[in-house]
Amino acid sequence: MLPPVALLIDIEGTTTPIAFVHDVLFPYARAHLEAFLADQATDQAVAHELAEVRRMESGPELATLRRWMDADAKVTPLKALQGMIWKAGYASGELRGELYPDVAPALRRWNKAGLRLFVYSSGSVAAQKLIFGHSVAGDLVDLFGGFFDTRVGGKREPDSYGRLAIGMNLPPVEVLFLSDVEDELDAAAAAGLRTCQLVRAADGTVASDRHPTASDFTVIEALT
Repeated sequence: MLPPVALLIDIEGTTTPIAFVHDVLFPYARAHLEAFLADQATDQAVAHELAEVRRMESGPELATLRRWMDADAKVTPLKALQGMIWKAGYASGELRGELYPDVAPALRRWNKAGLRLFVYSSGSVAAQKLIFGHSVAGDLVDLFGGFFDTRVGGKREPDSYGRLAIGMNLPPVEVLFLSDVEDELDAAAAAGLRTCQLVRAADGTVASDRHPTASDFTVIEALT
């Protein structure tokens, strides 16, 4: 089989430690949520997401958002609002995007070698660009050909990956999907994508017996 033409890359548990997301980003968003909504509720983008919150659930938006945060719900308006809050944190220097040390060098090598790179995460596209644009390894956004979030569809739904392949203008078989979550890899494989699970020791990932596995991005290079 020929090497893949493109890599579709998850973030949490794949490029970025789960602890950074759960122990840094999520608490930061929760701590700033109420003040952000009070200050920005009339902003058009914020108002749009709040309308989506009300459409999905009745009751006060703040209470709904906090409940979704507590449940780590993969809900598009929550993710969009979190991304807006994080933007201010990155701009102030309070936040920097954490990456595993093997990630940035591999991304740069792959980009230089002509591999097309894309991101697919449950976090909003804006939040994805913030992590890579303000990363500990510098601004990596230009290495990627595109960013996708749950507006494409859920990450455990095969149809989402079919739509992604169309969005990348590639046959599914030419795309290698990297994620730590077995159910996501199952969905991608069902859509015809190649798969590889990142088994990060620091995250305690349980290795799959249905997909190739790699401990870090240097191992993945053997697959490309």
